Amino acid sequence: MRLGEFELHALSDGGFALDGGQMFGIVPKPLWQRKAAVDERNRIWLSLTCLLIRTGRQNILVETGIGDKFDARFEDIYAVQHPPTLLTGLREVGLEPENIHIVINTHLHFDHCGWNTRRLHAKTVPTFPRARYLMQRGEWQRAANPTELERGSYIEEFFEPAKPQTEFLDGDAEIAPGIRLEVVPGHTRHLQCVRIESADECAYFISDTVPTAAHLAYPWIMSLDLYPMETLASKKRLLPELAQKRALVILPHDPHVPWARLKESGGKILAQPVE
Repeated sequence: MRLGEFELHALSDGGFALDGGQMFGIVPKPLWQRKAAVDERNRIWLSLTCLLIRTGRQNILVETGIGDKFDARFEDIYAVQHPPTLLTGLREVGLEPENIHIVINTHLHFDHCGWNTRRLHAKTVPTFPRARYLMQRGEWQRAANPTELERGSYIEEFFEPAKPQTEFLDGDAEIAPGIRLEVVPGHTRHLQCVRIESADECAYFISDTVPTAAHLAYPWIMSLDLYPMETLASKKRLLPELAQKRALVILPHDPHVPWARLKESGGKILAQPVE
């Protein structure tokens, strides 16, 4: 899709499954099951959507999916399905890992940074050898020293080998003309979203603040969010603004609606799918 001077590509790293109760928190199953079917293990299917921004001067990659550095037990628990993968998606638009200039991770949970690194000759190395990896310092510190509650969400091999190429941020930052990182606390304390603006148009990679279109409803918040009241505040601040701008919002885990334009109707924020 064209957005002003930019070219946007929604790229898939396949999909995986998470427990439905985890995904919908306080929302009762009879309500959320209308939005998402479950398997025999009460899991719902989720996509792994990454975003490629081509500015004409730089290739900027937002999120790197779940990668391939996991064992059979992990694959069974999360029902990981490849293909497609992020790397094949990049090749389909004519890019190799060496062509990526900037990698942005909204946070370092395993389903958002898997391809930050890859295994090569029994060693784990950065997948994108020429890229700057941009990360909030607070998120990195938490990922490197997680609490017992968070330990299962962070896998050090997915991000630590890329540390020499990582630049740490302390708050909001414009990283290229028209591309801004904004700290949006809730899912994690230092989660960063990506605002893209060009020619009076706006796109927004909202990350796990709104993982699927079902989560546009303010109280539909994951039990995985460490600071749910901050998620609620972030949604109430962001969603009306994005709806007013008719922004293109990228939903990282919606298997049917990878991106949508938001509108407000009857006090609700709704998603209008975009081809």
